[in-house]
Amino acid sequence: MNKPIRTISLFCLVLFLALMLNATYLMYVRSGELTEDPQNRRVITAAFSRERGAILVGKDPVARSVPSDDQYDFQRTYPQPFKYAPLTGYFSYYSQTGIERSQNDVLSGDDSRLFVTRLVDMLSNTDPKGGNVQLTIDPEAQTAAFDGLRALGEDVQGAVVAIEPSTGKVLAMVSNPTYDPNTLASHDFGSVEETYEQLEQDPAEPLINRGTSTTLPPGSTFKLVTAAAAIESGDYDAESMVPGGSSYQLPQSTTRVGNYDGGNCGGNRITMTQALSVSCNVTFLSLADELGNEAMMEQAEKFGFNSTSLEDLPGQAASLYPEMDEPQTALSGIGQASVTATPLQMAMVSAGIANDGVVMRPYTVDEVRAPNLSLLDKTEASELSRAVSGSTAEELTDMMVATVDDGTAYAAAIPGIRVAGKTGTAQSTESRPPYAWFTSFAPADDPKVAVAVLVQASETAREEIAGGTLGGPIAKAVMEAVLNP
Repeated sequence: MNKPIRTISLFCLVLFLALMLNATYLMYVRSGELTEDPQNRRVITAAFSRERGAILVGKDPVARSVPSDDQYDFQRTYPQPFKYAPLTGYFSYYSQTGIERSQNDVLSGDDSRLFVTRLVDMLSNTDPKGGNVQLTIDPEAQTAAFDGLRALGEDVQGAVVAIEPSTGKVLAMVSNPTYDPNTLASHDFGSVEETYEQLEQDPAEPLINRGTSTTLPPGSTFKLVTAAAAIESGDYDAESMVPGGSSYQLPQSTTRVGNYDGGNCGGNRITMTQALSVSCNVTFLSLADELGNEAMMEQAEKFGFNSTSLEDLPGQAASLYPEMDEPQTALSGIGQASVTATPLQMAMVSAGIANDGVVMRPYTVDEVRAPNLSLLDKTEASELSRAVSGSTAEELTDMMVATVDDGTAYAAAIPGIRVAGKTGTAQSTESRPPYAWFTSFAPADDPKVAVAVLVQASETAREEIAGGTLGGPIAKAVMEAVLNP
């Protein structure tokens, strides 16, 4: 063989080997990643030709596939679109979000646990079907949260999250403004693209699930974490005398921070129970300064800050308690400075206190079933962390009950039931109103539900914005829906 032919032969061999290596890499190394990519249209096109499984709340589908008269055979529909969009997400030719994405293998029928089902379908020449996903959501609680939030006005921005303290089941998750996933699941792909661009560019950000993805200063609801850190230190209990008064001078600063109402919290020395009940800024600024950044961060992380825990619903943002200097650490005691939280996180704080100090891992998928309704998987409740001791949780519960009975959280009171709660009004910038927060659980002696409400923006006059006023009635309605179905 002469040299030119040999050179060309070697070059062709190298090209062949490179092609084989690339094919092997794509087929075996990256196959899973490419298959799960929400923009993989080949996979989506194939899934459009199957009867995708349903997403269920109770016995009712909140996402299902119905026969279509076009080339894709089935059309994905959402019977209660606005109420459940933050949970279901959407299944589109372009992408998937929410439960549609995280449970795509089951819903599309590609999950390995459905192998026998697919084999039987193939042998019987039956069209393949996807499995069903049962959510943990309580439909009455979801409706109460949805209606309560939207009752604040057409342009309200906010979220509500409710959790079963003993298991971590998410009983309600509502975000507003919301959107209609039916418009994104359409087979008119030009219309879908146009709708998506409009939603994406909307300054109100309707595609965001504010329950899990929006982090804002939690304001005075974070005083629960500060109180927990103080009691866990061993130096305080619910009846300890703590600083009151009308203002507190930040360390290393000439800045003085007053109480929300400008008062003195009932005196220069008050009990910690009274401090929480009247939401005394001076008390919790002082406590956070005394405890220090390390102790405050450790306590926050035990409740779930600086990490994520929701595994079956994409998009959870980490609530943050970072390293801070002394003045910022003091401000963190009242949920300001660099502290940020999601409504899910503040629901977890209340749920952890309600559950004798143990925070359970939150989850939204209860069961996964095959098309023939046989059980494929059921989520088992699991402990995320021990946030506080049982005795500390008991003291915090009594303090929160006093806050509902005699303090700022009175709007969540339910006749005949001991309710534990805490209000929060977090300052933002001078150009925008404060954020209103509320968190609670009930019954205090046998907790069935913990709730967090965030009102990020509403039509309420600035001077009337308060966590108890805006969030308390919503939390009450959600708790009543769970306790009195």
